[in-house]
Amino acid sequence: AYTNKVTLAFSRPGKPTDNAFIESLNGSFRDECLNCHWFESLSDAKLKIDAWRNDYNQSRPHQALNNLSPTQFAASIEN
Repeated sequence: AYTNKVTLAFSRPGKPTDNAFIESLNGSFRDECLNCHWFESLSDAKLKIDAWRNDYNQSRPHQALNNLSPTQFAASIEN
């Protein structure tokens, strides 16, 4: 970032509203994936997390996207 003259802005500790979108994603990831699975190995964790990520992005409807999945929403605005 510094090489490309990008200024980094970090969220203030204890202020989740500074980055509500990431806080929402982190909460969903914890509730729907991390709290639901035991990971027996790194490869097992990768498989389960990847399955959650695919479902989150390709199948699961998001209220903020008019109940479309992110993949469906992206396709709708490309046309």
